[in-house]
Amino acid sequence: MVTLSAAEPEAPPFHALSVKDTLAVEHVEPQAGLSAGEVSARREAYGPNRLVETRKEAWWRAFIRQYKDPMQLVLLCAGLGSLYPLQQYGTGVLLLLLTLFNAALGLHQEGKAAAAVSALQQMMIVKARVRRDGHLAELTAEDLVPGDVVLVEAGDLVPADGRLVRSTGLEIDESALTGESVPVAKDADTVAGRNAALGDRIDMVYMNTNVTRGTGELVVTATGMATEVGHISGMLQTQQDAQTPLTRQLSRLTNQILVIAGVALALSIGLNLARGNAFDVVFLAAIAFAVSAIPTGLPAVVTTILSMGTQLLARSNAIVKRLRSTETLGSTSAVNSDKTGTLTLNQMTAVELAIPGRRYIVSGSGYRTDGDIRHSAGQPDVPLEPFLLPMALAGDAVVRDGELIGDPTEGALVVLAEKGHVDVVSTRERYPRLAEVPFDAAYKLMATFHRMTDEVGNDVVRAYVKGAPDQLLARASTFLYPGLDPTPLDDELRGRYLAENERLAAQGLRVMATARKDFAPATFDRQAALLETLDGLTLLAMVGIVDPPRPQAKAAIATAKTAGMRVRMITGDHAVTAAAIASQLGIDGRAITGAEFAAMDDDQLSREIDEVGVIARVTPEHKVRLVEILQRKGHIVAMTGDGVNDAPALKRADIGIAMGITGTEVSKEAAAMILTDDDFATIVKAVEIGRALYDNLKRYVFFQMGALVGFIATFLGASLLNIASGVPFLPLQTLWVNFTTQVFQAVGLGSGKQDADIMRRPPRRADEPLLSTRALLWLAAVGLVLGAVTLAVIAWAGRAYGMDVARTMGLTTFSILNLFLSFTVRSDTRSMFTLETFDDRRFLITSGMSVIAIVIATELGLLQRMLHTVSLSLTQWSVCLAAGATVIVVTELRKLLLRRRVAPTGITPTAERTP
Repeated sequence: MVTLSAAEPEAPPFHALSVKDTLAVEHVEPQAGLSAGEVSARREAYGPNRLVETRKEAWWRAFIRQYKDPMQLVLLCAGLGSLYPLQQYGTGVLLLLLTLFNAALGLHQEGKAAAAVSALQQMMIVKARVRRDGHLAELTAEDLVPGDVVLVEAGDLVPADGRLVRSTGLEIDESALTGESVPVAKDADTVAGRNAALGDRIDMVYMNTNVTRGTGELVVTATGMATEVGHISGMLQTQQDAQTPLTRQLSRLTNQILVIAGVALALSIGLNLARGNAFDVVFLAAIAFAVSAIPTGLPAVVTTILSMGTQLLARSNAIVKRLRSTETLGSTSAVNSDKTGTLTLNQMTAVELAIPGRRYIVSGSGYRTDGDIRHSAGQPDVPLEPFLLPMALAGDAVVRDGELIGDPTEGALVVLAEKGHVDVVSTRERYPRLAEVPFDAAYKLMATFHRMTDEVGNDVVRAYVKGAPDQLLARASTFLYPGLDPTPLDDELRGRYLAENERLAAQGLRVMATARKDFAPATFDRQAALLETLDGLTLLAMVGIVDPPRPQAKAAIATAKTAGMRVRMITGDHAVTAAAIASQLGIDGRAITGAEFAAMDDDQLSREIDEVGVIARVTPEHKVRLVEILQRKGHIVAMTGDGVNDAPALKRADIGIAMGITGTEVSKEAAAMILTDDDFATIVKAVEIGRALYDNLKRYVFFQMGALVGFIATFLGASLLNIASGVPFLPLQTLWVNFTTQVFQAVGLGSGKQDADIMRRPPRRADEPLLSTRALLWLAAVGLVLGAVTLAVIAWAGRAYGMDVARTMGLTTFSILNLFLSFTVRSDTRSMFTLETFDDRRFLITSGMSVIAIVIATELGLLQRMLHTVSLSLTQWSVCLAAGATVIVVTELRKLLLRRRVAPTGITPTAERTP
């Protein structure tokens, strides 16, 4: 609530100022409002009432930034070197096109940093009734300035942050901002305490919250970026998208490969120059080596595998906006879930009805009227209509086909009446309202007056009252028992009434009480001060109301526990209510308030956070801090939510998850994933898909790294042994293997079947290496096999057939080695000569595509001219096949040794358990 510029001192806490002091600070008279001159001056000082968008990066800068990647720089240098001095234009153009493809891919996958702010901007298109120069005018919200006097009523969207000057029965739904599940009763009385939580500042109203009831008059205290919504917008602008674990590990692994390749390349160039080889031959060898030693196909293959994962997630009602967030799901170890609308329905529901001497359980949830009111066995059935009439008549909410118009608590009472077979529409038509006492936070009740006959047939004007139990008890003199006989209220009955109220409240229920009073029609004056007549009430019933848990949420949380994930509830609700819901859902840990959370320093919070399961009355800053604390403890954090107040934490989390149906546009834009069914259980399914995806990606990475080491070993060995003048493959031949056999097999590996126990194992650690030390040693051994076998074929064929045939046979042998290697990495212990190896249809299809690519590279005339290959004889093909099978022999011997050491585990991702 800042009305001063960033350079000026901190503004006063308006919620702690009286109305008089607030008006003095803003220099405005409520009856007159601001003058035109004051408005102009303040607009000059504070700017328009809109949110500031971040300056968008120019497209050409974003494009150039893609070339900061070391892999892009290597490819760029190789392409330019091919054009000049080698004048191999086909190779040079292809390499440069490859860098353009990678750059376009990078731009396509980058997050839209200002999208959430744009959504907030769109929310600003509202009208406001403003008092200026003594007249009431309707203006756009953008025209408001601090000090403006604004009038609001039910159905309005609050146009700016403001301090209430007066209010009548004003209630505002702040769930999108604070997470509070029920509308907040507002009052102009000053709130005690400068540091009151946002949800407790009942004398303040906030931009883009909804007025659900009553009227109010406010003086604007903050506009645009100085509002609470503007503050959230600023947090979104400064918040950077977090790198996913896969992104971090692939970047680290790629850089390691580049360092190794760079050393090997320098050694190769030095050896070739020392032998007196011509510069153009040495440079050609260097380009071919550089192209082979970097994972040129890595971005395309990873994107393809992740895209397949996003399609599978979409079919499971989860839309992933950022591809690399798909695998983050698989490593999620902490889920911070918003309560309202995420774990719960965000639909207030009556679950218990208590009348004198009887308790009833109410089935059904939300605003659908399916359900009934059941009493305990042994209790005689009694007519409930006298106790349900206040639910139908003392309110304005309308429920139609499961949709609510009006106050959520009133909606719960209307649905309760319908479940008790009271038709609300016809009842309101039969008993029209003569007068009413609107709800006000000062007396915490509402009353409506209706003409009807009492139980003995006399005409009466009956007041039906609903409100806080303690307020109605203070005004009551009798109880209505099920026999419809009013009973005097004595101390024992008062004690039982209070005990029942405490019992319901202890369950985290919002308790609403009802009462009635009859008046003689002849003396009833609807113009009188009716509130003063509401004494001597007859108490009727108490209703326990709650925002109920989603039906699938409890089972989903149990599955999350089994999978090693910790679920925490984050809410703007009160701690007692939140703790009760958490207990029903099976969320472990104690409940603390946002104030308690904020009072802990980071060290204390790190020590105690494992014991905390619920954080209530939170602010957006609390949510972001929780994410950061858990991340520092090594967790991969998922944050779910649906409100504006969730957006900064959604953006800061490793995986932000928004609700597609009830979620605000701001939360959807800030999140990495959107649930189209708003079902918490979908998150668990998404985690399962994410884990399977990561297993498949590790299979691919193992295969890709083995092939890269094979390339490096082949080129370095050729330089050391002076085979093929240090150029075993030409640059285009290297690219052909990269983008045919290696890509095809990678896609096949990336779509493999998941393990049966995938959701019974803990999530992987955030710092778990993509490839362990033992895996890297085995990769080095496999790569040496690939390189040694390829060089042996080239050396033999060079002597027997000449260099053109030798390079062609070397290319064919290396491609076959890659093909067979992909079959061996599907399991670390199971032999590839089993039926399980051939039960994956997609992998068999991609393998068939690789076979075709290997054959046409040597037999198709066009490719022969492009790749400088020649046709091979049957004998030469046989030699290539036999040489390629050596990788099968080596890996099968290793698997045999592993099977003797450990029991077979069935289909297991090699990358997961490769020693």
